Amino acid sequence: MRNELAYFFAALRFFTRLPVPAWVGHSPEQLNHAARYFPLVGVLVGAIGAGVTLASSLALPASLAVILGMAATLLATGAFHEDGFADTCDGCGGGWDKAQVLTIMKDSRIGSYGAIGVALLLLAKWNALMEMDRDVLVAALVAGHAASRFASTTLIFALDYVREDATAKSKPLATRMSGVALAVAALFGLAPALLLPLPEIGYALAAVALVTLAAARYFRRRIGGYTGDCLGATQQVAELAFYLGLLCDFSS
Repeated sequence: MRNELAYFFAALRFFTRLPVPAWVGHSPEQLNHAARYFPLVGVLVGAIGAGVTLASSLALPASLAVILGMAATLLATGAFHEDGFADTCDGCGGGWDKAQVLTIMKDSRIGSYGAIGVALLLLAKWNALMEMDRDVLVAALVAGHAASRFASTTLIFALDYVREDATAKSKPLATRMSGVALAVAALFGLAPALLLPLPEIGYALAAVALVTLAAARYFRRRIGGYTGDCLGATQQVAELAFYLGLLCDFSS
């Protein structure tokens, strides 16, 4: 049990800027097992965003409350996944072959594709969240962050890690996950969606599944597998897809 707790805290430290207990070490073994708790970290990040949004809405207009909630999740993660999305936009938008794509992704500077991509992504998230009722919004933030991180976790299970340099920041996560670890990730990633109503929950999860399959196919074709930036990009697009799925209405 202590080992599993250490794996969770290792995931929390890697994917966020939240503090963890001092007794948690920094061994590669912990990070190799940490991916199973990636969606649980999403539950916590989503809860932070939902809490700030809900608290802010007591005194501020909904538009500002949603922005503050989004800002809270960015602060909690250090914009870790948004940075990966921007790097992926730059790499895939500006690179012609695998080597160029990987080189551009590794560049810490943001380019036109990355800047435009992040701006449009955040704007789309804000608009999607603004269309939701307050009760649905709170649950959607928690479930969306969890399900989208499960989407990224499946890439670790299904694809090969393509960077060869041992200094890459996601190298410790590159070990293939076991079926049991993926099942644990699925539990934490999908259970929060039960807080949402049918049939919207089905549309949201279907949208996440489609984005995940498309991302896996695209990254395999483009670079032969995944990098840490690809995981961040998948999480961001899957999160948006979850919100859009909740807004689908096929009854008319």
